[in-house]
Amino acid sequence: MGKDSIKLIANNKKAYHDYFIEDTYEAGISLAGTEVKSLRMGKCSVKESFIKIEKGEMLVYGMHISPYEKGNIFNKDPLRPRKLLLHKYEINKMAGKMAEKGYTIVPLKVYFKGSLVKVEVGLAKGKKLYDKRQDMAKKDAKREMEREFKSRNQE
Repeated sequence: MGKDSIKLIANNKKAYHDYFIEDTYEAGISLAGTEVKSLRMGKCSVKESFIKIEKGEMLVYGMHISPYEKGNIFNKDPLRPRKLLLHKYEINKMAGKMAEKGYTIVPLKVYFKGSLVKVEVGLAKGKKLYDKRQDMAKKDAKREMEREFKSRNQE
């Protein structure tokens, strides 16, 4: 496995459905040893997670990392808040955007970059119901066009 090889652990598809992602950042994450072993086995979920900025630090809440089976007393709480590792200016930039109405920060992906665990963080703006409907209509239309194209080419 190379230094820049990326292995996806968890993906947050719901975030793309519920938000317009305007900017993305790559953040490290502070983990315990047994949590890393559990991530290597792909046991992670970011569906219901969210990010808060407290005292100049960025913390991810609700990210579920299943306890490692062989790690008895060293296992940590699967839903504990975890610190994200970003530069101070990146945190300040996102905090400024969050002060604007409608902005939030959501985790998009969790992956291994080489041997390090990284979290892709997105600066997002909430979608309204009609935006979601519009996106679904576009997706359906695209799927229908691909189906038509496929059936024409097979004849």
